[in-house]
Amino acid sequence: MEKQAIFNDFNDHLCLDDQPSYYFEKIFSVELFRHSYPFNLLSDLEKVEQSPQHHREGNVWKHTLLVVDGAAALRQQSKHPRVLMWAALLHDLGKVPATEVRGGRITAYDHDKWGEKLALDFLREFTEDETFMQAVAKLVRWHMQILFVVKKLPFAELESMVKEVDIDELGLLSLCDRLGRGGLSERQRNEEYENLAYFLNQCQQIQVENLQQQ
Repeated sequence: MEKQAIFNDFNDHLCLDDQPSYYFEKIFSVELFRHSYPFNLLSDLEKVEQSPQHHREGNVWKHTLLVVDGAAALRQQSKHPRVLMWAALLHDLGKVPATEVRGGRITAYDHDKWGEKLALDFLREFTEDETFMQAVAKLVRWHMQILFVVKKLPFAELESMVKEVDIDELGLLSLCDRLGRGGLSERQRNEEYENLAYFLNQCQQIQVENLQQQ
Protein backbone atom coordinates (compact mmCIF):
# COMPACT_ATOMS: atom_id res chain seq x y z
CA MET A 1 0.00 0.00 0.00
CA GLU A 2 1.46 3.38 -0.97
CA LYS A 3 1.99 6.14 1.57
CA GLN A 4 -0.93 8.29 0.53
CA ALA A 5 -3.35 5.39 0.89
CA ILE A 6 -2.00 4.70 4.37
CA PHE A 7 -2.43 8.35 5.29
CA ASN A 8 -6.04 8.20 4.13
CA ASP A 9 -6.55 5.08 6.26
CA PHE A 10 -5.02 6.86 9.24
CA ASN A 11 -7.40 9.74 8.70
CA ASP A 12 -10.47 7.49 8.44
CA HIS A 13 -9.64 5.53 11.58
CA LEU A 14 -8.83 8.67 13.54
CA CYS A 15 -12.08 10.34 12.55
CA LEU A 16 -14.44 7.35 12.67
CA ASP A 17 -13.24 4.68 15.12
CA ASP A 18 -14.37 4.59 18.73
CA GLN A 19 -10.92 3.26 19.66
CA PRO A 20 -8.40 4.07 16.92
CA SER A 21 -5.67 2.42 19.00
CA TYR A 22 -6.77 -1.03 17.75
CA TYR A 23 -5.97 -0.03 14.17
CA PHE A 24 -2.66 1.63 15.05
CA GLU A 25 -1.47 -1.30 17.15
CA LYS A 26 -2.18 -3.61 14.21
CA ILE A 27 -0.59 -1.55 11.46
CA PHE A 28 2.52 -0.74 13.50
CA SER A 29 3.11 -4.43 14.10
CA VAL A 30 4.30 -4.63 10.47
CA GLU A 31 8.10 -4.42 10.65
CA LEU A 32 8.73 -3.00 7.16
CA PHE A 33 6.16 -0.30 7.76
CA ARG A 34 7.70 0.69 11.09
CA HIS A 35 11.01 1.63 9.46
CA SER A 36 9.52 3.60 6.57
CA TYR A 37 9.69 7.41 6.73
CA PRO A 38 7.72 9.27 8.02
CA PHE A 39 5.93 6.45 9.85
CA ASN A 40 9.08 5.73 11.84
CA LEU A 41 8.52 9.09 13.55
CA LEU A 42 5.62 7.33 15.27
CA SER A 43 7.11 3.86 15.66
CA ASP A 44 10.19 5.37 17.33
CA LEU A 45 7.94 6.47 20.20
CA GLU A 46 7.92 2.86 21.37
CA LYS A 47 11.64 3.15 22.16
CA VAL A 48 11.19 6.19 24.41
CA GLU A 49 10.59 5.50 28.07
CA GLN A 50 8.86 7.95 30.40
CA SER A 51 8.98 8.75 34.09
CA PRO A 52 7.29 5.81 35.85
CA GLN A 53 6.07 8.24 38.48
CA HIS A 54 3.98 10.21 35.98
CA HIS A 55 3.43 7.62 33.24
CA ARG A 56 2.65 4.22 34.69
CA GLU A 57 1.42 3.09 31.26
CA GLY A 58 5.01 2.88 30.02
CA ASN A 59 6.60 4.20 26.82
CA VAL A 60 5.48 7.17 24.73
CA TRP A 61 3.74 5.00 22.13
CA LYS A 62 1.53 3.42 24.80
CA HIS A 63 0.73 6.88 26.08
CA THR A 64 -0.06 8.12 22.57
CA LEU A 65 -2.56 5.31 22.01
CA LEU A 66 -4.34 6.21 25.26
CA VAL A 67 -4.48 9.85 24.20
CA VAL A 68 -5.84 8.99 20.76
CA ASP A 69 -8.62 6.88 22.26
CA GLY A 70 -9.40 9.63 24.74
CA ALA A 71 -9.61 12.17 21.93
CA ALA A 72 -11.94 9.87 19.98
CA ALA A 73 -14.29 9.86 22.97
CA LEU A 74 -14.35 13.68 22.99
CA ARG A 75 -14.09 14.55 19.30
CA GLN A 76 -17.81 15.35 19.02
CA GLN A 77 -17.12 18.28 21.33
CA SER A 78 -14.49 19.62 18.94
CA LYS A 79 -15.05 22.32 16.33
CA HIS A 80 -12.36 20.67 14.21
CA PRO A 81 -12.33 16.95 15.09
CA ARG A 82 -9.90 16.01 12.32
CA VAL A 83 -7.36 18.51 13.63
CA LEU A 84 -7.87 17.32 17.20
CA MET A 85 -7.36 13.67 16.27
CA TRP A 86 -4.21 14.26 14.27
CA ALA A 87 -2.80 16.42 17.05
CA ALA A 88 -3.53 13.61 19.51
CA LEU A 89 -1.62 11.15 17.33
CA LEU A 90 1.37 13.44 16.74
CA HIS A 91 1.47 15.41 19.99
CA ASP A 92 4.54 13.69 21.49
CA LEU A 93 6.73 13.21 18.41
CA GLY A 94 9.14 15.65 20.00
CA LYS A 95 9.91 13.27 22.86
CA VAL A 96 12.21 11.25 20.60
CA PRO A 97 14.84 14.01 20.26
CA ALA A 98 14.04 15.70 23.59
CA THR A 99 14.09 12.80 26.05
CA GLU A 100 17.17 12.30 28.19
CA VAL A 101 18.10 11.18 31.68
CA ARG A 102 19.15 13.98 34.01
CA GLY A 103 20.22 13.19 37.55
CA GLY A 104 18.54 9.82 37.34
CA ARG A 105 15.27 11.33 36.08
CA ILE A 106 13.74 10.91 32.62
CA THR A 107 12.99 14.34 31.18
CA ALA A 108 11.66 15.62 27.85
CA TYR A 109 12.17 19.37 28.04
CA ASP A 110 11.01 21.31 24.98
CA HIS A 111 9.37 18.27 23.40
CA ASP A 112 6.42 20.52 22.60
CA LYS A 113 8.66 22.79 20.51
CA TRP A 114 10.38 19.86 18.82
CA GLY A 115 6.96 18.34 18.24
CA GLU A 116 5.65 21.33 16.30
CA LYS A 117 8.38 20.90 13.69
CA LEU A 118 8.10 17.12 13.52
CA ALA A 119 4.32 17.21 13.17
CA LEU A 120 4.75 19.50 10.16
CA ASP A 121 7.47 17.24 8.73
CA PHE A 122 5.14 14.25 9.04
CA LEU A 123 2.07 15.88 7.53
CA ARG A 124 3.93 17.52 4.65
CA GLU A 125 4.68 14.05 3.31
CA PHE A 126 0.97 13.70 2.53
CA THR A 127 -0.82 17.02 2.16
CA GLU A 128 -0.38 20.58 1.00
CA ASP A 129 -3.23 21.86 3.17
CA GLU A 130 -1.25 24.46 5.10
CA THR A 131 -4.20 25.58 7.20
CA PHE A 132 -4.80 22.03 8.44
CA MET A 133 -1.12 21.36 9.07
CA GLN A 134 -0.58 24.58 10.99
CA ALA A 135 -3.67 23.96 13.12
CA VAL A 136 -2.37 20.52 14.11
CA ALA A 137 1.18 21.76 14.70
CA LYS A 138 0.06 24.66 16.91
CA LEU A 139 -1.95 22.32 19.15
CA VAL A 140 1.16 20.16 19.44
CA ARG A 141 3.30 23.23 20.17
CA TRP A 142 1.14 24.43 23.05
CA HIS A 143 -0.18 21.20 24.57
CA MET A 144 2.07 21.45 27.65
CA GLN A 145 0.85 24.88 28.68
CA ILE A 146 -1.87 23.51 30.95
CA LEU A 147 0.77 21.83 33.11
CA PHE A 148 2.98 24.92 33.14
CA VAL A 149 0.07 27.12 34.21
CA VAL A 150 -1.30 24.78 36.87
CA LYS A 151 2.17 24.17 38.33
CA LYS A 152 3.02 27.89 37.99
CA LEU A 153 6.16 27.04 36.04
CA PRO A 154 8.16 29.74 34.23
CA PHE A 155 7.58 28.07 30.85
CA ALA A 156 3.98 29.35 30.63
CA GLU A 157 3.53 31.63 27.62
CA LEU A 158 -0.18 32.38 27.60
CA GLU A 159 0.16 35.72 25.79
CA SER A 160 1.76 34.03 22.79
CA MET A 161 -0.40 30.91 23.02
CA VAL A 162 -3.79 32.61 22.87
CA LYS A 163 -2.75 34.32 19.62
CA GLU A 164 -2.05 31.01 17.90
CA VAL A 165 -4.66 28.47 19.03
CA ASP A 166 -8.30 28.11 19.91
CA ILE A 167 -8.12 27.64 23.67
CA ASP A 168 -11.12 25.30 23.75
CA GLU A 169 -9.53 22.99 21.18
CA LEU A 170 -6.24 23.10 23.06
CA GLY A 171 -8.16 22.35 26.25
CA LEU A 172 -9.59 19.17 24.71
CA LEU A 173 -6.17 17.93 23.58
CA SER A 174 -4.58 18.86 26.90
CA LEU A 175 -7.26 17.01 28.85
CA CYS A 176 -6.77 13.90 26.72
CA ASP A 177 -3.02 14.14 27.26
CA ARG A 178 -3.37 14.47 31.02
CA LEU A 179 -5.92 11.65 31.28
CA GLY A 180 -3.96 9.40 28.89
CA ARG A 181 -1.80 8.03 31.67
CA GLY A 182 -2.04 4.64 33.29
CA GLY A 183 -3.28 4.02 36.81
CA LEU A 184 -5.04 7.32 37.48
CA SER A 185 -7.43 7.24 40.41
CA GLU A 186 -10.88 8.81 40.27
CA ARG A 187 -9.57 11.64 42.44
CA GLN A 188 -6.69 12.28 40.03
CA ARG A 189 -9.04 12.27 37.05
CA ASN A 190 -11.31 14.78 38.76
CA GLU A 191 -8.29 16.96 39.51
CA GLU A 192 -7.45 17.05 35.81
CA TYR A 193 -10.92 18.38 35.00
CA GLU A 194 -10.47 21.02 37.71
CA ASN A 195 -7.07 21.91 36.28
CA LEU A 196 -8.59 22.30 32.84
CA ALA A 197 -11.22 24.70 34.16
CA TYR A 198 -8.51 26.75 35.90
CA PHE A 199 -6.36 26.79 32.74
CA LEU A 200 -9.22 27.92 30.51
CA ASN A 201 -10.13 30.63 33.00
CA GLN A 202 -6.57 31.95 32.92
CA CYS A 203 -6.63 31.95 29.12
CA GLN A 204 -9.95 33.80 29.04
CA GLN A 205 -8.58 36.46 31.36
CA ILE A 206 -5.70 37.03 28.98
CA GLN A 207 -8.13 37.32 26.06
CA VAL A 208 -10.27 39.85 27.91
CA GLU A 209 -7.23 41.93 28.84
CA ASN A 210 -6.08 41.90 25.20
CA LEU A 211 -9.50 43.10 24.04
CA GLN A 212 -9.52 45.89 26.59
CA GLN A 213 -6.14 47.10 25.37
CA GLN A 214 -7.26 47.35 21.75
